[in-house]
Amino acid sequence: MRHIAIIGSGPAGYYTAEAAQKHWGDDVRVDVFDMLPVPYGLIRTGVAPDHQSIKGVSRRYEKVALTDNVRFVGNITIGQDISVSELQDLYDAVVLATGAPNDRKLGMSGEDLGNVFGSAAFVGWYNGHPQFADLAPDLSGKHAVVIGMGNVALDVARILAKTEAEFAGSDIVAHALEALMASNIETITILGRRGPHQIMMTPKELGELGSLDRASPRVDPDDLPDEAEDVILEPGLRKSVAQLRSFAAIPEDIHAEKPVEVEFDMFTSPKSLNGDGKVQTVEIERTEVEAGRAVGTGETYTVPADIVVSCIGYRTSPIPGIPFDERAGRFANDEGRILPGIYCVGWARRGPSGTIGTNRPDGYSLIEKIAEDMDDGTLGKAAKQGREAFDALAVKRDLDIVTFQDWKKIEEAETAAARDGAPREKFVDVEAMIRALG
Repeated sequence: MRHIAIIGSGPAGYYTAEAAQKHWGDDVRVDVFDMLPVPYGLIRTGVAPDHQSIKGVSRRYEKVALTDNVRFVGNITIGQDISVSELQDLYDAVVLATGAPNDRKLGMSGEDLGNVFGSAAFVGWYNGHPQFADLAPDLSGKHAVVIGMGNVALDVARILAKTEAEFAGSDIVAHALEALMASNIETITILGRRGPHQIMMTPKELGELGSLDRASPRVDPDDLPDEAEDVILEPGLRKSVAQLRSFAAIPEDIHAEKPVEVEFDMFTSPKSLNGDGKVQTVEIERTEVEAGRAVGTGETYTVPADIVVSCIGYRTSPIPGIPFDERAGRFANDEGRILPGIYCVGWARRGPSGTIGTNRPDGYSLIEKIAEDMDDGTLGKAAKQGREAFDALAVKRDLDIVTFQDWKKIEEAETAAARDGAPREKFVDVEAMIRALG
């Protein structure tokens, strides 16, 4: 019998568990650990609440989780309740599927001012992550600045711009919906260091921004290259640039009809955030693209900013004793191998890149490597007890484990508490989740 511990119950974790099932069948036991009492990681707290179709992938993970040889072990904090080295003593392989939950720093003066947030925190706030439920961003000002040119920046801008009716069917949490409906924001400026041909935004998400009830996207035609140059782009990016061109062609009378404006300010590099205790402006330097890189021109100007959300990337949380690549913000690894018996997968392996589906081949590839290491003796020949040994340790330490069946009770309570038209009302603190178990 093979025993595998996976730390992290998001897409990377469950795809890896699925791969282990496919590879070893009934001859494997997989325990999927998570610090929260609820599974699915990024699917629950990272994917935009108005993208329910994307969240539907969790049904695939549920099929894996409800099998006899895969178990969800929630409410367990690695490094506090049990260490990685202890898990190594119990399991044949330990897989770090912890994602990249921390915001990458801007690295400029003023980023510690009030009402400046990273996207992990801000998205976590409106998605009900217990760590960020009390964030309380001040939306009383008129001007928001979103830094970044990827889909997360689009998500943040779209959530800030929507009407209450447009949140129908979403699982945005009540505290965030209430704050957003009281918002006074009139302009949302999206800052990007490079130009249209270098954006990371996908056509579908850009299209959503162009069909909002009270918000109108604006692109400066002068920022767009000659249309003939689009032919060199790969098809997806070409469609995205076509969306930007359509935004640039929106007539002024249409802009005037909508109270919120989403402005794409490209070829810009924020240099500092300024304010007295709380952010008030962003100083920006104009850039130009040379050999694919943004280079400052020396021309600077400021834009008003009553709130700033930085969407420039994420970092994995280091774990003491596990080699970490500080520059890349992920575990130091060789195609998923970190140390004998310790592996990583998903964003913890490659950094925050790719789609949710990218984690499937990643998980399957890693299981192949683990199988190779088991077969050639790299992991040693000593038999491990896995789940049985962990359960004994959990009893000894009085650990309050939340199983997948327990999660289903939490899910039922969230569904019962949902407002009209919403799929659920998430619990936003761990204690409430535990209380729901009765």
